[in-house]
Amino acid sequence: MKHVYFDNAATTQMRDEVINSITDVMKNNFGNPSSSHSFGRSSKSLIEKSRKTIAGFLNVSASEIIFTSGGTEADNLVLKSAVKDLNVKHIITSKIEHHAVLHTICDLQKDYHISVSYIRVDSNGVIDFSQLESLLKTEEKTLVSLMHINNEIGNILDIERVANVCKTNNALFHTDAVQSIGHYNLDLKEIPVDFLAGAAHKFHGPKGIGFAFIRKNSLLKPIVVGGEQERGLRAGTESVHNIVGLEKAMELAYNNLDKETLYIKDLKAYFIDKIKSNIPNATFNGHSADNVKSTYTLVNVCLPVSSKKAAMLLFQLDLKGVACSKGSACQSGSSQSSHVLSEILNDDELQKPSLRFSFSIYNTKDEIDYVIEVLKEFID
Repeated sequence: MKHVYFDNAATTQMRDEVINSITDVMKNNFGNPSSSHSFGRSSKSLIEKSRKTIAGFLNVSASEIIFTSGGTEADNLVLKSAVKDLNVKHIITSKIEHHAVLHTICDLQKDYHISVSYIRVDSNGVIDFSQLESLLKTEEKTLVSLMHINNEIGNILDIERVANVCKTNNALFHTDAVQSIGHYNLDLKEIPVDFLAGAAHKFHGPKGIGFAFIRKNSLLKPIVVGGEQERGLRAGTESVHNIVGLEKAMELAYNNLDKETLYIKDLKAYFIDKIKSNIPNATFNGHSADNVKSTYTLVNVCLPVSSKKAAMLLFQLDLKGVACSKGSACQSGSSQSSHVLSEILNDDELQKPSLRFSFSIYNTKDEIDYVIEVLKEFID
């Protein structure tokens, strides 16, 4: 039995170079970055070097990068402070966002009685831009929160267009870019987003570390309070080794971006061709079969499998050594169907199993061949 990992949208394997850099810091730079002695200064210099490197790839100031425990905390920091401290009274989002955004907005609506507008999406998961422009015609202070790449169906949002519409209408714009950082070049000097979230473990870095991009003079305040770390926006002793791991992972991702993108795009195209030729009644959700309208890293496929077999499909795949997902990994163990697919598929389509297969540089076409053979065993 092979072991095939096609769940890279959930998390990725760390690169050896990242592991080595983390290990080196853990051995040799254990000082508290807030300490004034040489041990502390050594750790602090590593953090600031990492901050500068990350800022450079996004074409922003180092002071605009705030380290967090990951994308979820970065989303929470922006959304909660925007309401509590920036007097945002109206949030515009969609119902296919990550739960880190949706659940936070629900809490804010309950606790602060803000108004929330959900933009319509079509059957492919594309937002209604005309409705967005209409919703922005308001006197209320407004924040728009829309993810760059959807983590389940892979759709790519034109965030430059959204950012410019928001700017024209004096609204703030936050984007969860967890699925795109490390996979796409983002020039935040050219794209006028106000806030952005990223996470290292989506591009072969360590778990438990991410960052928020917070545009200069945004006046956000911390949600984790205590010390004055991270320019007063995120208290707590910094995880120096993970921050350096994030830097190394980002450096390798962007320095090898063109070559690795071509490799993974080829894998995705091969997988789609194999699905079409071997399981002709399968369909692809959202724009996930389109490498222009969706990310090159994932495919979400609806399989022609009976409801009886569908209930055990992921379990049976796991027994065959195949790791994939029916949606966000954050929903693992949940009996609920994907909130994203529930918004874009009809009742008949929802009765069939949909699986997300996501790829990385560590995958091969031989693995795809194996997965196709395994899937064929379950097809009616």
